Amino acid sequence: MTAITAGMVKELRERTGAGMMECKKALETSKGDMELAIEELRKSGRTKADKKAGRIAAEGMVAIADNGKQVAMIEVNCETDFVGRDANFVAFVKAAAETALKAGETDVAKLAALTLDGTSTTVEEARQELVTKVGENVQIRRIVISNKSSAVAGTYIHGGRIGVIVELDADNKDVARDIAMHIAASRPLVISPEQVPQELVAKEKEIYLAQAATSGKPQDIIEKMVMGRLKKYLDEVSLSGQPFVKDPDTTVGALLNKSRAKVLAFHRFEVGEGIEKIVEDFREAVMQQVQGG
Repeated sequence: MTAITAGMVKELRERTGAGMMECKKALETSKGDMELAIEELRKSGRTKADKKAGRIAAEGMVAIADNGKQVAMIEVNCETDFVGRDANFVAFVKAAAETALKAGETDVAKLAALTLDGTSTTVEEARQELVTKVGENVQIRRIVISNKSSAVAGTYIHGGRIGVIVELDADNKDVARDIAMHIAASRPLVISPEQVPQELVAKEKEIYLAQAATSGKPQDIIEKMVMGRLKKYLDEVSLSGQPFVKDPDTTVGALLNKSRAKVLAFHRFEVGEGIEKIVEDFREAVMQQVQGG
């Protein structure tokens, strides 16, 4: 049997990112065969990944890949913001975005079977290996790719946590980026008031009517009050009706008209949006890690 040296453990650790004791055990099991040890760690890594798969991943990163013709945006989640800033995690997210863009793939399950950009492993294999390295559940949540018919797609990333793609019918990159930045900050639901779902409009109207009913004002005045508040609501949730963040005296709609541009579509991803987070005691979490939980 080949003697297991500190140098061999170090090499295996550098190649896999696994813990020192795990590397030593894998080398002992493989009788010093480095490639077999790597295979052993990958197998155990899958077991660990399966164990962690049920844990809530609501942190992470949004990344954008742009080839000049189309843009892909991806959200990948992990469990803590610490791992969300890890170099291995960041590299994986960016490579996954490039993979999606090159393949034109927006289906997460189908993306998993593709070869990760810049590697010889599949996206899923790379994800499993990353789980082993960072010790957290890592999941690709969603992907979107801009429409080829757009004249230009503007993008904006805020701190790696909010990403926006906006598609214009006019080739004006400056306006496209400004609108993308605005969308990141102002969270519009739709492009124009007419696109607000009727169930939302009906719900808001019902609330305003109930509030106005206690005012004691005549019915015709109440109806005018409600219609005024409803118009304000529609402008607030519609991109075209919102005050432009760089110039609040101008609406986004007026800016677009001045630029002779029209927004065809927009996509906004925010890390963890809609995922129920569990707040856990940090000391307890650390102790679980120490104890192998």
